[in-house]
Amino acid sequence: MKLFPVIFFLSAAALQAESSSVLAKVGEVEIRSEEIREMIAGLSTEQQAALAGNPATLGEYVRALIVQRLVLKKAVAERWDQEPAVISELVRAREAALSESFLEKVAANDPSYPSQADLTSAYESAKSKLLVPRSFHLAQIFIANDKGKLDATVAQLKAKDANFAAIASSQSEEATSAGKGGEIGWLTEEQIQPEIREKLPKLALGSISEPIQLKDGWHILKVLDIREAYTPALDQIRGELTARLRAERAQLNRQEYLAQLLKENPVAINEIELQQISKKP
Repeated sequence: MKLFPVIFFLSAAALQAESSSVLAKVGEVEIRSEEIREMIAGLSTEQQAALAGNPATLGEYVRALIVQRLVLKKAVAERWDQEPAVISELVRAREAALSESFLEKVAANDPSYPSQADLTSAYESAKSKLLVPRSFHLAQIFIANDKGKLDATVAQLKAKDANFAAIASSQSEEATSAGKGGEIGWLTEEQIQPEIREKLPKLALGSISEPIQLKDGWHILKVLDIREAYTPALDQIRGELTARLRAERAQLNRQEYLAQLLKENPVAINEIELQQISKKP
């Protein structure tokens, strides 16, 4: 997962230890808490929101960063940064990073955007597309091609006080769901194979289906829960909708800035020279 770019070249100051506790260490390479706090403070609002209260994501970033610094230490020790091709690459990378950082600044949204009115308008416009279809929380027992085992499993399920989860764990031949007592999670109607989907409306909550034969084998299903189709309220998707509107507005700001910049500074390309360059091997 790439939440935001990890800069491959760091200043000497960034590599020096800060007066804070060590957050991560590999060999002699360390990352201190204060460094990470400063980096987070320099991120966009959206990036900070993605890290807030998410130790796993932050931990992934810290691991990537310390590995990068370990590689950097080795590269500098071998004077890789003095290679002419590498110097040219670093110059280009610096130019690209600086330009991108500046564009992010000029395209940044007002902190107050979107307003409640903006959110309400966007929600109403998208409401017809927000419908969450009917979904089923299912468990299954899967038997591939052993009819004898299938019949024995069905007999176990019909026994008094039969425990579907225990039977699924011991008999199902689909390892992932068997390890969870047959549970396969929530699926919308569109995610369920037609041969199975057509049987579900006939199954009451907690009921168990007869074996359904598909190309891969037999499936015995239990309906653990049913969730009717619904449209989430604005408050349920406020965060997601806010992030989308801010991203769209930032992209629009970026396009408008570049359009104005090019209007004030028209690009001129020597087409003849361009043709000559393109012919060179």
